Amino acid sequence: MTEIVMDQTPPILQGPSDKERKYDRQLRLWAASGQAALESANILLVNSGAGTVGVETLKNLILPGIGRFVIHDNALVDEADLGVNFFLDDSCYGKPRAQCLASLLGELNPEVDGDWSPKTKNDSLGSLLKKSPLFTAIMYTYPINHVELESLEHYSKEHKTPLIAIHSTGFYSYFTIRLPGTFPIVDTHPDETATTDLRLLSPWPELVEFAKTMTKDIDGLDNFEHGHLPYVVILLHYLDQWKATHNGTYPSTYKEKTEFRQLVRDAARTDNPEGGEENFDEAAAAVLKTVAPFSLPSGLKEVFEYEHKGPIHERSTFWIIADAVKVFYTNHGSLPLPGNVPDMKAQSKVYVQLQNIYKAKARKDAAEVLQTAQAIAGTGRAVDPAEVDLFCKNAAFVKLINVEDGGDTAPLGSKERLQQVLRQEMANDQVAEMTLQPMSLFPIYLALRGLAYCGNASADKTQIVEAVRSLLSDDLSNEKYGNLNEKLGNVAEDLARAEYGELHNISALTGGMVAQEMIKIITKQYIPIDNTCVFDGIRSRTQVFHV
Repeated sequence: MTEIVMDQTPPILQGPSDKERKYDRQLRLWAASGQAALESANILLVNSGAGTVGVETLKNLILPGIGRFVIHDNALVDEADLGVNFFLDDSCYGKPRAQCLASLLGELNPEVDGDWSPKTKNDSLGSLLKKSPLFTAIMYTYPINHVELESLEHYSKEHKTPLIAIHSTGFYSYFTIRLPGTFPIVDTHPDETATTDLRLLSPWPELVEFAKTMTKDIDGLDNFEHGHLPYVVILLHYLDQWKATHNGTYPSTYKEKTEFRQLVRDAARTDNPEGGEENFDEAAAAVLKTVAPFSLPSGLKEVFEYEHKGPIHERSTFWIIADAVKVFYTNHGSLPLPGNVPDMKAQSKVYVQLQNIYKAKARKDAAEVLQTAQAIAGTGRAVDPAEVDLFCKNAAFVKLINVEDGGDTAPLGSKERLQQVLRQEMANDQVAEMTLQPMSLFPIYLALRGLAYCGNASADKTQIVEAVRSLLSDDLSNEKYGNLNEKLGNVAEDLARAEYGELHNISALTGGMVAQEMIKIITKQYIPIDNTCVFDGIRSRTQVFHV
């Protein structure tokens, strides 16, 4: 009789932690590394005006769990605040707005540390910037006085801190992200199907041997084995056949690829119970996408061609790895293999073998890049292998943000840049009008800039338009810009009627957009906008400008 041992305690199954359960959905988006970056973030909000859009942005950063925030706001809560800001109540009347907002926002997520300023008459924004821990990002809302704005810009430049300007008035809003120099994104989260790189036109020896072993007697395989050949193996086999009959060349034109696809389809067996083979259907469907020569992606080409102004020891690890990948590309004519294999019909053990072949090649390529990167970095500076692996996996989708266009394009933030973008947008509007396409939202951006330039809530339509002319140093004649004055006047009239007031639904939506872009910057994942987004609440439209 079998003896049953009862005194052995089964292993305890570890479930998700409280934090993992709390942040489950967002962890699926930016993983533990992104959450760690959020939890170490220190955010400053310089709040002014109606003070709603900045608070809505901060709300959407507190909920996912930033580490710390500080609100600097000189205003006391008045009746207007109680009517437009959901994070203030009657008990806040007459109290410092920053104190009340920090207290009530903090209730959304007790794990986030919150603070406020000024607490005394002597507390200024300058003193806050000096005594506080380094800020990860700073956002400010309009209207803002020039002294405080200069302090923020100086701090941003000195500490290389992203600076986000937010303006919401009436039905219109915009936000502008100023990043500290060129901002690279490695983990851009491309569509999983886009990352497939099977190297069918340049297979390495281990993959070639695997494919030949499986197809050496392809016609003699029984229906089960024939119907479970991975489509990678099928395509490699018939590509060899094609080369043998086409002077050693692969199918390159659309006509040739169509003929090759038909060759693969014709090889499928139809005398089986299913009347066809799913794996051969997969192979035929993959021809146009996978049977293609390698070309360097535009985003990575921009990285390779970027000219560094500083010495190598001042470069971030990103640029050292990028230089190493460039060396790899020069030596091999291709990028490091990502190593992922798409799902396909195959026997489990065969599919695992195929996966291991691709993963082994990916590890080998990453090791070569790591060795090159360490040589470039020199002694005394370590290169993280995990960072190299991530770069190699996403090399084809690396993106640079905030790159100066160069050439005849004016510098970002200059009057000349505004004039160039305005001319282009007005020219586009002429075409859009004939094709019944939406008009540009650039006049909204200019009118909001003009309102901020005026600096007072009582500015009328004429003053706002004149402020835009001053910003551009241009008379905005109809000969140059068509009916711009009419468009600008309509927006300016709406803004003057609002008297710098905010509509909560517009500010809430804008705050959601700003927070989303800030999370991308903090986690260095996904691609943030570059660099200004305008929202038209009347037509429910957004448009991005590089100004």
